Amino acid sequence: MQAKLPTPKDHRIRSFVRRQGRLTAAQQFALEKYLPEFGLQASAGVFDFAKEFKREAPTHLEIGFGNGQSVANMAAAHPENNYLGVEVHRPGVGNLLQLIHRQELTNVRVMTDDVFDVLQNNIADNSLAAVYIYFPDPWHKRCHVKRRIINPEFVTMLAAKMESNGLLHMATDWKDYARHMMKVMNAMPQFINKAGVGEYSPRPEWRTLTKFEQRGHRLGHDVWDLMFTKI
Repeated sequence: MQAKLPTPKDHRIRSFVRRQGRLTAAQQFALEKYLPEFGLQASAGVFDFAKEFKREAPTHLEIGFGNGQSVANMAAAHPENNYLGVEVHRPGVGNLLQLIHRQELTNVRVMTDDVFDVLQNNIADNSLAAVYIYFPDPWHKRCHVKRRIINPEFVTMLAAKMESNGLLHMATDWKDYARHMMKVMNAMPQFINKAGVGEYSPRPEWRTLTKFEQRGHRLGHDVWDLMFTKI
């Protein structure tokens, strides 16, 4: 039975702004040619992942995949898993579709919708083996903190959709947001911290070290990983 989740509101506070940016010719081509093959439609209702991926395998979700390098790398390194990436910014979606084609990945599907709606309408309860949220917008101004995607309502939605022992992995390069994430997660009875109460985790090998993050390390910037398991 599907868990009763919070009802979307017409004017709910969103965690993102649609900054579309400029599409390159290659990204536009990829959207036109490959999205019909690898994209999933929100109008399809609750997904049967075995049907969508044409096989039975654990399904991992990356929320806000940026340029797609992370989810593409994970899919290439772990062909035994299915990967669903959700991103609202079309240049990033186009870039991921290029990677899917170039690397001949068959275990990745893409959505261009608000992940709140995707969780509400398309993901069955207890169906996700892992969820990744890497470097979400920190909304660092005090008046914008309410826009942060990591909040009790959203994490409750994730918990309903994840399998028992499923992994929730988050990362941020904003110290204040890292503390906010930890505070939210410590209050969620559905999860346990893999590193121990109040502790951050070392970066696992599957999280791609981006050029932006490498530059940050050279400048002395820190990154915080949080890894929680659904009880």
